[in-house]
Amino acid sequence: MKLLKQLWSWTGTFLVALVFALLIGIFIIQPYKVDGHSMDPTLYDKERMYVSKLPHTFSYMPDYGDIVIIDSRVDRTRTFKDDILENPLFQLIVNTTDRAFFVKRVIGKPGDTLEFKNHKVYRNGQALDEPYLNEQMNYESTQKWVVPEGHVFVMGDNRNHSEDSRMIGYIPLDHVIGKKIF
Repeated sequence: MKLLKQLWSWTGTFLVALVFALLIGIFIIQPYKVDGHSMDPTLYDKERMYVSKLPHTFSYMPDYGDIVIIDSRVDRTRTFKDDILENPLFQLIVNTTDRAFFVKRVIGKPGDTLEFKNHKVYRNGQALDEPYLNEQMNYESTQKWVVPEGHVFVMGDNRNHSEDSRMIGYIPLDHVIGKKIF
């Protein structure tokens, strides 16, 4: 009987710890591993970082230049169920490797007009100073992008090898999963 009580105590402690770990990973902080070279030279393939989930939890608008994790599936609505199933603990259990999450830099916020000319990004008519870029951007377009309310425009630092808002479109604020903290 004493062994059964001890076993129950350990099980209860384990379950409480599991619930706390899930809550922290869903709402506060989460580890993330960079997959690919779209953020070179700022972040490298397989580099590990920690992401604050507070902007996602409280729907904060990220600042210009913030490095964020986005859900690139902009054609679908995100739910709380997504946040739970994308938690690293569940990912270990189900052993999935979903490539829908990208690491990008916030370039435009609601109301901004973005243009790509002279191998530079222009926000509201001003060329951006981007010291984090390793090479000149080879992309130019006559299109003007106006970021709609509740969305951001993101790009990778390796502009010539990045799938970003130029391809997938504006990112809804609820698809910004978190902000890099270290």
